[in-house]
Amino acid sequence: SKHVIKNIPWTTAKNFTVEIGQQQIEELISTWDIHESWLHHSEFLEEEELKDSKRYHYRACWGLPTRRKPIPRATASVYFVIVISKLKPDTAPVEVFYRLESSRLIRRPEQCEFREKWLHDIIENKVLCAERL
Repeated sequence: SKHVIKNIPWTTAKNFTVEIGQQQIEELISTWDIHESWLHHSEFLEEEELKDSKRYHYRACWGLPTRRKPIPRATASVYFVIVISKLKPDTAPVEVFYRLESSRLIRRPEQCEFREKWLHDIIENKVLCAERL
């Protein structure tokens, strides 16, 4: 059986607002297979005007708080960009990309399933780095 990548129906360019963008990122995150012990918050960072598109930048910051350590030793960020094309009709859905803070690889939610391991790896590397200092 082929594994289905979960995605959500993205809003159209004409209906897009910064708030709807953030709600939809939360909706996407809710489809990810991540243990409930992970907590995150998301925020809008900035709007970027380009020749043929407008880009809206967001960040979701993840941590693994525990009873013994309610403030995690390290966090992992996932950066999202919602792109509104100036060349496509405004009835077209927005395009969405994301990347992990430790990576330059840009992923599309409809093409790549998010892996919890990525968050673990970022935090593990940060903790190891801090211990070396």
